[in-house]
Parts: sequence; structure tokens; C-alpha cells
Amino acid sequence: MRTSLMIAAALLFASPAMSQNSETRAVSNTAPWDQAFLPPAPEWNGASRDLLRDASDPWVTAFEADADHDFSPTYADTRAWFDRLDAASDLIRIEQFGVSPEGRPIYAVIASKDGATFDPSKPVLLAQAGIHPGEIDGKDAGMMLLRDIAFYGKDDLLDRVNLILIPILSVDGHERASAYSRPNQRGPRIQGWRNTATNQNLNRDYLKLDQPEMRAVRGLILKYRPDLYVDIHVTDGMDYQYDVTYGYNGENGIYSRSPATARWLDAAFKPAINAALEARGHIPGELVFGVDDQNPRAGLSDGGLGERFSNGWGSAAHVPTILIENHSLKPHEQRVLGTYVFLERALRLLASDGADLRAAVTADSALRPAEIPANFASDAQPSSTRPFKGITYETWDSPASGRTEIRWLGRHDPELWQMPFYSSHPTLTLRRPEAYWVPSYRTDIIERLRTHGVTMETLTAPRTVAVDMLRLDDPRIGTRANEGHVPVTVTSVTAERRDRTFPIGSVRVPTDQPLGDIVVLLLEPQSSESFFAWGLFPEVLSRVEYIEGYAIAPLAERMMAADPALKAEFEAKLAAEPEFAANGDARLQWFYERTPFYDDHYRLYPVAREN
Repeated sequence: MRTSLMIAAALLFASPAMSQNSETRAVSNTAPWDQAFLPPAPEWNGASRDLLRDASDPWVTAFEADADHDFSPTYADTRAWFDRLDAASDLIRIEQFGVSPEGRPIYAVIASKDGATFDPSKPVLLAQAGIHPGEIDGKDAGMMLLRDIAFYGKDDLLDRVNLILIPILSVDGHERASAYSRPNQRGPRIQGWRNTATNQNLNRDYLKLDQPEMRAVRGLILKYRPDLYVDIHVTDGMDYQYDVTYGYNGENGIYSRSPATARWLDAAFKPAINAALEARGHIPGELVFGVDDQNPRAGLSDGGLGERFSNGWGSAAHVPTILIENHSLKPHEQRVLGTYVFLERALRLLASDGADLRAAVTADSALRPAEIPANFASDAQPSSTRPFKGITYETWDSPASGRTEIRWLGRHDPELWQMPFYSSHPTLTLRRPEAYWVPSYRTDIIERLRTHGVTMETLTAPRTVAVDMLRLDDPRIGTRANEGHVPVTVTSVTAERRDRTFPIGSVRVPTDQPLGDIVVLLLEPQSSESFFAWGLFPEVLSRVEYIEGYAIAPLAERMMAADPALKAEFEAKLAAEPEFAANGDARLQWFYERTPFYDDHYRLYPVAREN
């Protein structure tokens, strides 16, 4: 321990009155929104409070130094604290792994006894905070935990496991700080903004990889290959007794793309984590969502989280991923301490049972299902009933909404609610081809696949291949933007067998690889998680050539005279579709589409299947 550095850190960080973003709005304490309006929180005095350090401690964090434990430091102050921790401890180092759109370094704090190169026999836990910067519990918990590892006797945690903490992922959003960022959340007093500087929600970008922050995270994951990835959030939504809820795809036997991993999480991880939290005064719960904001007892759902989210991506990528959603109506102190307990127990479990988890991941990574369920939707009927620890509430007639609203009363309901549970089901089944071919001019698509870590072959000479090209039968462009894109849907495609010559630089992407499911989900246009669905192939929906009526009308007469079957098909369409029959342009267009002049690439998806 380096005492001089510790004293300097104490002088810098002991006061919670730290610098905040210059755009932070002052709280006036007079306006209606500056007075308490959230439901009351049940009284809490958990044993995990003994983790807090006194304000006089040389390594107290800004969160701990605050009298109300309702403060989280700025980006600059957080980095300065970690820099001093790094300088004072041989167990800690900082690694920059990206740069934000506004130019801020994105960094990880690594705790290890291995030095610069990890012992491959040791499991790795990657804890990520601040993907939504207002939901910053993981940063404050991580600061405390790393401090205790470095200086207060918990370095044994690193004997058999390594820890990587991303204290703030969305660093630009973190600095858009305000007292008005999270109206449904109790603390900290100043919170970051949910989206990035480019107004993107990073927890919708795990598959499409639009944003530099998410591409950087993917690079960090490929470098260190974490055995467990913990993504730390705070909820919105209904009130309940649980303070730390968490989930993973495949929980309780529900479908997972990594079933062996899900079984390990059910059998080993969840019991250990729940016991640790309960022993320290917390109430852990499963990650669920209310189905009706106006009727809390109407039921719960799993949310149908897809691969754009961390836990959905983790299931498809065979990276065991836990999504923590601490309860927004619990105090910041309670949430932070619960996160600390969670992370510490997860480290100890990885140290003891990491080999079993690795075996599960190996089994999942070998799976090559011929059919891949996709486009999950919530069931119309409940699949089971689940016990639920509710909070008492009443209803009242709101003049503002003109309807009955819920008023949570902040008291534990002694009755255990029996809640209908709505699971999710796939609405589409995708067939796994041998490979996909991406033409060289789609360098953006190729680069995104490469960033994922997908294995592919890049052509060094042109190659002609027998492939299936997909004609998009019914593409529909969305009516509003979503995450910087205008989405496109297609429910029907027609496969056209043809020989296609792919130029130098094109890539062949085999599906016989651990990331094969992700390849299918990204490259099949009917997948709701595909590049096409996000609107990244708008060019296939454009036509640039047309034919004048004076040219096609006489040509149509000749076509019918030369092809009686065509004439019969046209007449049948006239009889069956009065609107078509009354539309001269549509009639001529029908003939034009059956000539060699018609654009053969219109609605032809350029990514080919190899079967």
C-alpha cells in the first residue's frame, strides 16, 4: 500500500461536492418536479451496509463519502480515482479499449495477479456498468470492490479468477448529467442520460454493431474471452419487494441458444447468488416485466428479449451473460450494495465452479441446429403461475390522465401473489445453409461480421458459385425511425437458383462455426435482428429504369399473342382483381415485369445462400 497516494486520494475524493458537467441543471427545490413524487421505499437496513467505508477512510469513494449515499462521481473524477488506485496497487491496471463519438477514452479496470497476460486456466468475469449511464450502480459498486481487493483483504478473490470492470461504457451519455435524467429512479441525485451523444441506445446494438462503443466492447470480449459477462442496469416499471433482479436467456428451462449454459446458471449460479444476497439483507428476484401497467396482478412476462440485448446476444454467441436490473424504486445505496454482493459472490463461484461453466460453453459452442427459431413474441396465454413478492397499492382517479392510476404504498404485501407468467415463442423458423456469400461492395456488412469475430473466407480471385438468391416478395418500409434507422420488414421471400460470380474481396461466411447462429440471424432478411431488417440494404428497394406507355402497350399485345398462357393469366387477374383491372398503369406494369427490360436486381437481396 502506498500511503502518500492514499492520502492524496482521500483529500480529492472525500467530499461528495465534486465537479459535475457544466450543463447540469440546478435543483431549485420549488418546482413540482423538485419535490418528492416517487412512491415511498420500504425501510431497509441490510447487513451489506458493513461494506461501506467511513468518510475518513483514505480510499473512500465519492458514493460512500456522501452523507446520503446518493451520489456518483463524474467521468473525470472516476478516472482520476482509478488512476490513483492503479498507481497504488500492483493488482490493478487500466486499459483503454475504445473512444467515444465525443472523443472520450473508454476504459476497463483490470484486477489480476497474473500481470499483463492472463493465466488461461483462470476464469474471467467481465462486469459492465453504464451502458445506460443513469443506471450507474455497477460503477459505484465496482469502485468499492476493486478498492477492497487492492487494499482491504479481498485480494484472495484473484487467486483463481480475473476481474475486468467497465465502469462507464456510454461515457458521453454519462456526462450529459442532470437531476432530471431518470424520473422513475430513486438516486443518485445527478444521473447520466440513457442514450449516447449520437442518441443511440447501446443496449439495442449488440448484433448490428452500429456504434463505436459496442464495437469496442466486442473487441474487448474477443481479446479476453470472459467466462461470465455481467451487464448491470436499473429497471423501470412496476414496484415490488425485490431489490436485485437478474436474468439470462434459458432461465427455468425456457428456450436458449446455449442450453447447457442455461442449465448451469439455473443449477449452480442462481442458488449461490440468491443465498449470498439474502444473507446480506437483500431480496433477489428473477428478471420479469409486468404485462399491464394499470393492473399489477395481471401477470408477468419474460420480455421476449432478442439478440439486440446483452443477454440475447450472449445466448447466441455462447458467452454466459447475466442482465442485472436493480429495482429503480429502491435507494441508490441499497442497489449499489446489492451489486457489490452479487459481483463478489459471482467471482467466488467462478473460482470454484468455473471449469463446469467452461464445459457447458464448450458443449453449446458445438451446436449446429438445422433450424433456428427467430422473431420471438409474447404468448397470448400464460404458460405457468409464479409466486411474486408484491408491494401494496391502491388506485385513484387521476384528473391528468382521465383514468384510474396506481399508487404504490411502499409496504411489503404479506400475501404472496400468484402471477400468471407469459413466456415467448418464435414466430419464424430459419433454415441453416452451408454458408452465405456477401459481395465485396458491402464492406460495411463484412466489417460488422468481422468485428463480431465471425470466421470467413475472403476471395483473392473471382469465383462463380451455384447459390440461392432471395427475391423479397413483400418488403415494407417502417413509418418511423428506430435507433438511427428506418426498419424494413419482409415476411415472404422466393429463392432463385442461379450461378453467381462474386468479385475479389467478396466473402464466404460458413455457418459451421460457434457464431453460426448469429450469422444466420444477421443475414436472413426475414429475421427481425438482421441487417436487412435494420434498413441496411435500402438499395434493393429502388428502381431506376421504367418504360413508357407508348412502348409497353403495343409490346403487351405482342406478348399475349405469342404466349397464350400469359394471356390467360392476365385475364384471370383482371377478373379476380377489380382494382387492378381499373388501373391502366398497373396493367402495363404487370407486362413490363415480365420482359427482359425489367430490372432483375429489384428486390433481389444481394447476400446469397450456399446450400
